[in-house]
Amino acid sequence: MKIRGAVWTFGDNINTDEIIAARYLSTFDEKELGAHCMEDIDPEFPRRLRPGDIIVAKRNFGCGSSREHAPIAIKGCGIACVVAESFARIFYRNAINIGLPILVSPEAAHAVQKGDLIEIDTAGGSIRNLTRPAAYVSDTFPEFMQELIDAGGLLPWVKQRGQLR
Repeated sequence: MKIRGAVWTFGDNINTDEIIAARYLSTFDEKELGAHCMEDIDPEFPRRLRPGDIIVAKRNFGCGSSREHAPIAIKGCGIACVVAESFARIFYRNAINIGLPILVSPEAAHAVQKGDLIEIDTAGGSIRNLTRPAAYVSDTFPEFMQELIDAGGLLPWVKQRGQLR
């Protein structure tokens, strides 16, 4: 899968409360959550981003509570992928379960700047910065996890196999 988009940058330890505030946890509606994604860090973020944009962050992205709302909000606002130096383990798993591509790339996390246009090859583990020509490597997903991402998450993957009605 290839993803191309403009970059939004965030620092270390972005927690799930900052991704989506607790006051919005009464819904699982992807679009409603997306309308409030990151608004406590950057109030204009949900209104200024364009579908297909990419978040690039530093260490421990998605730390804090284990709420599934956080990756749902990111996907719901139109973010195509999250690249970070590292992720909180439960956030990583929740993101894969809903089909949100997330990649570990310490090199890209420190080099890419807000507004850069990047292209990501999730299967090949490469990230190209098209704004200031540079290339970075990222971890790749095992084949099974790539299938989950391609299917749009765990439930769609199970449905495709006729195991869930």
